[in-house]
Amino acid sequence: MPLAKIADARKLSAEELATEILAAKKQLFELRFKKATQAEVKPHEFKHLRHKIAQMFTVEAEQKKADSVTDSVTDSVTE
Repeated sequence: MPLAKIADARKLSAEELATEILAAKKQLFELRFKKATQAEVKPHEFKHLRHKIAQMFTVEAEQKKADSVTDSVTDSVTE
């Protein structure tokens, strides 16, 4: 399984992004749980999930920053 591409995360809306982040965190928890119970786990899956979560957090921050910039520009134009 290759690492996730950030372009895939950038296509998501804010709500979809929040849902995907929550799902990925849940998967990571379940993976840690499997490791703790000594079930068979592929170690690279930890890296892939952490990478995916980091990408989604980055995209979320970019979207928030873009929203705040457009809000400040709109506010300065209306004044």
